[in-house]
Amino acid sequence: MTSRPLTVGFDLDMTLIDSRPGIRACYLALSERTGTYIDADLAVTRLGPPLAEELVNWFPAERVEAMGELYREMYPAIAVTATPALTGAREAMAAVREHGGRTLVVTAKYEPNAKLHLEHLGIEPDAVIGDLWAEQKAEALREYGASVYVGDHVGDVRGARTAGALSVAVATGPCGAEELRAAGAGVVLADLTEFPNWFSDYAADGV
Repeated sequence: MTSRPLTVGFDLDMTLIDSRPGIRACYLALSERTGTYIDADLAVTRLGPPLAEELVNWFPAERVEAMGELYREMYPAIAVTATPALTGAREAMAAVREHGGRTLVVTAKYEPNAKLHLEHLGIEPDAVIGDLWAEQKAEALREYGASVYVGDHVGDVRGARTAGALSVAVATGPCGAEELRAAGAGVVLADLTEFPNWFSDYAADGV
């Protein structure tokens, strides 16, 4: 165990949860509700950035805010139960606690919906902070003293580096391992099943 408390941050979509089925269903429902075509299969290949960055591909700019509100309103009933945890997510959180550490989730997702996902799946971080993307994530990582941030997107790498935290990337989202390394990830794992062994060594080193 390290001589100081460890705090590890995790991204949510495509890091802890496979949000593609739920988000796809929600985009299809939004398309049906509004009569506007949305290529939901395409949209779920580029998860990570804020919702507005996707909606602007399908709606005029002046409608994006209203469509985002409608999407978030529809989301709990459609997306939460359709979304599974990714393999290794619970074990990764447990590994941090086994070494006396704290966990937090820092995500671009609307915070109330992020909390619904975690509650539904029985994943219990010490804190959940939503509505932060890329470099903005550094605000929460610094506030909570996170020394490690785990994510699947180059935006997560940038957030970790901005906060001065070690970027641990998992190749379970839209960005491949080489892209994550090129963005500056300090560690790249295939998925979260590799995290407990890596973290055990990291914590033992007292880094």
